[in-house]
Amino acid sequence: MEATSLTGRAAEVARKRETTGLNHTLGIVITAATTEQVEAVMPITPAITQPFGFVHGGATIALLETVASAGGEMVCDGQSEQPFGVEVCVRHRKSGKSGTVRGVATLAERVPSRRAGYKLIWNVAAYDDEGDVMSDGHVVVKVVSKAYLAEREAERGR
Repeated sequence: MEATSLTGRAAEVARKRETTGLNHTLGIVITAATTEQVEAVMPITPAITQPFGFVHGGATIALLETVASAGGEMVCDGQSEQPFGVEVCVRHRKSGKSGTVRGVATLAERVPSRRAGYKLIWNVAAYDDEGDVMSDGHVVVKVVSKAYLAEREAERGR
């Protein structure tokens, strides 16, 4: 697996995502993170393959949502805002059986949301070790204020 030399906010975002939950289970490691682009790698192991030995499309989608969501966290003010993945549209083009999958999210657009906050549209692509596109598409990350989230929870009686 690739060693990273992330610092500051990028290291914080990576550490949070790599040490728990699905990202940890899948072995996802963030290798680069800015407000414009995030990259990560995922090893192809039996844990992420379907019964025929090829990378499961769901694992690839998890990788791509991870890089877009990490990008959302890089863009937003972590003290007052929270990012949420709200839409994933990915087309699988090719699969793999060994090596790694590299996921890349590149910020395409920032647009206001109708109800609250704003949406970040990320172009995403997954690549095999030869640089061929395995999957591509877009992920939408919505960023809302934590104050708005607290208001919504209060309205729901939580």
